Amino acid sequence: MSATAPQLPLVEVLRNDCVESIHCGAVAVVRADGETVYSIGDIHRPVFVRSAIKPLQAIPLVESGALQALGLDDRQLALACASHNGETAHVDAVAAWLQQLGLACEALECGAEWPYSASAARDLAARGESPARWHHNCSGKHTGMLSCCLQLGLPTAGYTAATHPLHAHWRAVLEELAGLPLTGLPMGTDGCGLPAPALPLSALALAYARLAGPAALSSTRAASLTRIRNAMIQHAFLVAGTGRCCTQLLADQRILVKMGAEGVYVAALPQAGLGVALKIADGATRAAEVALCAVLSAAGLSPAAQLQYPVLYNSRGAATGSLRPAWQPPVLQ
Repeated sequence: MSATAPQLPLVEVLRNDCVESIHCGAVAVVRADGETVYSIGDIHRPVFVRSAIKPLQAIPLVESGALQALGLDDRQLALACASHNGETAHVDAVAAWLQQLGLACEALECGAEWPYSASAARDLAARGESPARWHHNCSGKHTGMLSCCLQLGLPTAGYTAATHPLHAHWRAVLEELAGLPLTGLPMGTDGCGLPAPALPLSALALAYARLAGPAALSSTRAASLTRIRNAMIQHAFLVAGTGRCCTQLLADQRILVKMGAEGVYVAALPQAGLGVALKIADGATRAAEVALCAVLSAAGLSPAAQLQYPVLYNSRGAATGSLRPAWQPPVLQ
């Protein structure tokens, strides 16, 4: 991932049993005390973590008291952590949430975007409709941030600006859990318009190890992390949607996982007390999912075969190849 640590092969793409492409990247597996249990590739170079930090950015939604004060529940908390498909259930839930807040769709500053799900996008187009802001895969996160603004007495207009005071709340949370200051690290703008921090994979994995095992944290923070974890697991469909890797892995109910754009994936493994963070160098989500499943298998979990070794099909529906891990992680305990 840098000049000092080579990009290492993590996933192979096969066509007719011959390797056609190779995806390289890095993986960090960390305990809540900061011990690195396993790593491959450069885990110290900052990478933009994108939507992988949504569950951590949702902590102020819990700790501000917004859930109770605004009459929200764990379904909305799961949506705040989501990169959803934009299916009817997702859009209706976000629309109902905004109505509950007394806000219009235009209050969302994520912009209008076609649903992440190709079938949902086709259905929308077939009805002769254009995408609205609540179709954006980040609309739940944005509605959560609007909820925080209302609870904290902050302006809702302009909440996506990097200078908006709302962002100081989740930045402080992220710094505590990741064990390092964000000052001096790269900060970009995400696809939805919000500030997008970059973190080393080692720090991101530490944050998720603390999500997996928050016992050493304050009782308030531990309770918040546990509630977020349970909300995502119990409402997995709202976190992602039909056919998504996150939805299928969350259904295991022993794993919290979250994708980020450009080949980022994270996981919290409560039983093992481990946090996982990985990045595929070329940004391929398909490879990130296979690499994550290889790590989960090494931790004693058993993702479905179609996630570990997904089959590739051509336009006629014929199988033409597959993906597989290019390396074997050691047993992780």
